[in-house]
Amino acid sequence: MKRFLGFIVIVVVLGAVAYFLLNRTDKNDGAAPAIAGAPATADVLARGEYLTRAADCIACHTVPETGKPFAGGVAFKLPFGTIYSSNITADAETGIGGWSDDDFVRAVREGVRNDGKHLYPAFPYTSYTQLSRADVLAIKAYLFSLPKVKQADRDNDLSFPFNQRWAMGFWNAAFFRSQRFVADASKSPEWNSGAYLAGALGHCAECHTPRNIGFGLENSNALAGEELQGWRAYNITSDPKYGIGGWSDDQVAQYLRTGHADGHASASGPMGEAIAHSLQFLTPEDTAALVAYLRTVPAREGKHPVDIDARPVAALASTNAAPGGDDAANAMGLRLFEGACASCHQWNGAGQQVSRASLIGTRGVNDPKGANVTQAILQGVKMRVNDTDVYMPAFGHAYTDTEVAALANYVIAHFGNKQGTVTPDDVAKKRAL
Repeated sequence: MKRFLGFIVIVVVLGAVAYFLLNRTDKNDGAAPAIAGAPATADVLARGEYLTRAADCIACHTVPETGKPFAGGVAFKLPFGTIYSSNITADAETGIGGWSDDDFVRAVREGVRNDGKHLYPAFPYTSYTQLSRADVLAIKAYLFSLPKVKQADRDNDLSFPFNQRWAMGFWNAAFFRSQRFVADASKSPEWNSGAYLAGALGHCAECHTPRNIGFGLENSNALAGEELQGWRAYNITSDPKYGIGGWSDDQVAQYLRTGHADGHASASGPMGEAIAHSLQFLTPEDTAALVAYLRTVPAREGKHPVDIDARPVAALASTNAAPGGDDAANAMGLRLFEGACASCHQWNGAGQQVSRASLIGTRGVNDPKGANVTQAILQGVKMRVNDTDVYMPAFGHAYTDTEVAALANYVIAHFGNKQGTVTPDDVAKKRAL
């Protein structure tokens, strides 16, 4: 019995030591590489505004259309419940107005609030941990310069044990490391700037990297694509077939600046938000740095690779005004496309008036599961890019789940030359997100 108790004590002690070691904080302030849009010599508020946009803070902390900037309340629906973003205005009662510099830096880089409680990794401190202290405080200075909003945070709706914040310490021990960005001396200054923009600020991995069973980032498959909240964040590795290795530098830059790259993609959903709120505001130099970094991300096929058919039979057999070569089995989908979609997208997928309405070659219409096609039909597209409103109406209120599934499968067949697998149950689940 004594030997058994001694063994238990040893296990507990070793576990405690491992827990504290794995949760240790990197005390280094960190040093950011040169960011063209936020030079170290610039006014702190100007730097803070640029960095806040590069980090896309407003997208997660502002309810679209109805919410006040940075007042929180955005819902993140996850497999284990719903998390609501917090008020990060300088209101002392309901926001972060009472937080010290150290409080703010600890929250952003370590995921721990000013009261010592853990934040959930829906807030991407797992990426922000790489930020320099100077950059974090520039963001704080900018946020504190904005109007205060008195708006209490909404309570999260999480099931047990996920509603126990203290348990996040164990998650952090398994999946998080406190560490600052370290420039790679073997790489160019441009590459290091791009790595910082993509990793620390833009936190691209949080959407584009697959998650493991514990919802931690599967870093061995970095940027190979994932699905979150019903939207596919596609493979952005250098793989020429499944990633963006086949895109030219200009096409990648065009997509980051405008949300559209001819023959490849038109942004919508969360990526559309990232373009509208963040990426379009990068300087040309910073966009080029981001492209330079993405070019070097190791090529990976990913868990759900999408094969692109750039010459789909039915679309090529169609004119802009009339369909051709369709399988008559999906008459409902054809009828719905004719009534709601053909006037903008056209039967040959070329798009009328604006190129971003083109469909040929996009991964959305080539994905048999139709995640993004379904979401676009349900939710539509609404964003403002370069002083231009980008709009596609939502049809979720007008069509049943069966009709949305039929329309999505028609689009996949006609423009992707694939057999779509979208079911009414799939649509219903996406409606609920």
